[in-house]
Amino acid sequence: MAGRWLHLDWVQSLLCVLLMVETVYGARGLSTGAHLTPQFPAVGVNKTPVKDCRDVCSLNASDRCDFIRTNPDCYSGEGYLDYLEGIFCHFPPALLPLAVTLYVFWLFYLFLILGVTAAKFFCPNLSAISTTLKLSHNVAGVTFLAFGNGAPDIFSALVAFSDPRTAGLAIGALFGAGVLVTTVVAGGIAALHPFTAASRPFLRDIIFYMVAVFLTFTMLFRGRVTLPWALGYLGLYVFYVLTVILCTWIYRWQRRRSLTFSMPGTPEILSDSEEDQVSSNTNSYDYGDEYRPLLSSQETTAQILARGLNPLDHRRWRSKSVYWRVLKVFKLPVEFLLLLTVPVVDPDRDDRNWKRPLNCLHLVISPLVLVLTLQSGAYGVYEIGGLLPIWAVVVIVGTALASVTFFATSNSRPPKFHWLFAFLGFLTSALWINAAATEVVNILRSLGVVFRLSNTVLGLTLLAWGNSIGDVFSDFTLARQGYPRMAFSACFGGIIFNILVGVGLGCLLQITRSHMEVKLEPDGLLVWVLASALGLSLVFSLVSVPVQCFQLSKVYGFCLLLFYLNFLVVALLTEFGVIHLKSM
Repeated sequence: MAGRWLHLDWVQSLLCVLLMVETVYGARGLSTGAHLTPQFPAVGVNKTPVKDCRDVCSLNASDRCDFIRTNPDCYSGEGYLDYLEGIFCHFPPALLPLAVTLYVFWLFYLFLILGVTAAKFFCPNLSAISTTLKLSHNVAGVTFLAFGNGAPDIFSALVAFSDPRTAGLAIGALFGAGVLVTTVVAGGIAALHPFTAASRPFLRDIIFYMVAVFLTFTMLFRGRVTLPWALGYLGLYVFYVLTVILCTWIYRWQRRRSLTFSMPGTPEILSDSEEDQVSSNTNSYDYGDEYRPLLSSQETTAQILARGLNPLDHRRWRSKSVYWRVLKVFKLPVEFLLLLTVPVVDPDRDDRNWKRPLNCLHLVISPLVLVLTLQSGAYGVYEIGGLLPIWAVVVIVGTALASVTFFATSNSRPPKFHWLFAFLGFLTSALWINAAATEVVNILRSLGVVFRLSNTVLGLTLLAWGNSIGDVFSDFTLARQGYPRMAFSACFGGIIFNILVGVGLGCLLQITRSHMEVKLEPDGLLVWVLASALGLSLVFSLVSVPVQCFQLSKVYGFCLLLFYLNFLVVALLTEFGVIHLKSM
């Protein structure tokens, strides 16, 4: 888990870069996803009122394509594919079930892309950045670890908040993931491995999370988010980080003081750092030396490039199960593309994962990916002075840097500036995740139009399940391996980051782009059911855990699982109108 780290400062730096580029090119007529205006026919704009896009299924099959193309509510400003036009204009009405099936498979594959990118490329580079900056474990844990675990949630929220029509997806996903993690994951950990929870961290995290939920509840009631409100979310997270650091410092100070005033003649207890140092000294022997060949042979440049681009380890392939092999086959195209475009720095290896031909290739391809994924390629195709597109300039500059690096370095030793590749890999993988999250949001909105479902219910089910499935498996694995306390702490610590930074940064981006406050369009009673369920789950844990003296049993776990099932039933009944408010 220590490898899955992210720091808030780099996200803010990325935000500043985006805003700076938008300021430079926005005045010249370059349209971004937030500013793009669909070129609808004059008849559709002037004579046809804007209707809910979900009304398309109530029309005749022959009129659906024109409705999608002329109704502004059906327009998608971001993303590479127009999924609604694909369903209603390129598939015959009889093949609508086939189109939906293909979209669902593509949705699952996008979730696979998000997981692979975050686990194998995004988080390792964050770990390298943390090592380079020499951050303490406490600071890195509440920033890098939290953002590494919640990267899909954060980027999905940023994309969803960019459009008021899909803001319900972000609210549903963040709240839905919160209910899922605090009930299913926390309850499953207690059911698998009863344990004693850490009292002070648990109370600290759950109180901060309840404050965050209350702020979001108030935001939904107001129906709008202003700039001070968005900054308040980010400020609350900064205050949370400072609180964690202060509590850890106080705990260590008390521990050192107790050791200083220990009774003479009693053996002194080693601190954590001393224990780590002793263990590292006693285990300093590198057992990997036993498996190295006696006569080392130098690999050629071509062999290094081929090995660096090979995502398949044949020895692991032979020892794994059929399920792992099938999943690996689906991952191979994604892993190959990411190996080709995203550099990864590993501080734990002697060569820091330096591969000269591949890293030189990254200097050309990674910046090209950056400009072609930023705002769905809107910046990359812009022509400077009407002569040369930006992507061509990036290729020329990248080729020059790659040529100099190739001839100035060697295959055997990483250069001194190799740590810069971690920042390049971080930016590239972050934009890959953002691109995949954009497509996920667009597909979910299209499925909502087809099935006439609200964005909120799609967010709390499909989007929340897809983004949280990795955390579910990792936390359950930790519990089975005998670390339930660590897994339980991650349940409440990580989602604080998701809701505060997801809502705060998403609304801040939208406000700075449009220079207007963010309008929220909650989907009726369902949003309040969702917010109430999350608040009740937190109150239940806040009361029941101290009552049990922080000794969590299987009964507590099964109660949380039953709570989530009841919440899901109530949410679906509310969505389909079985539960509703009586009109006065």
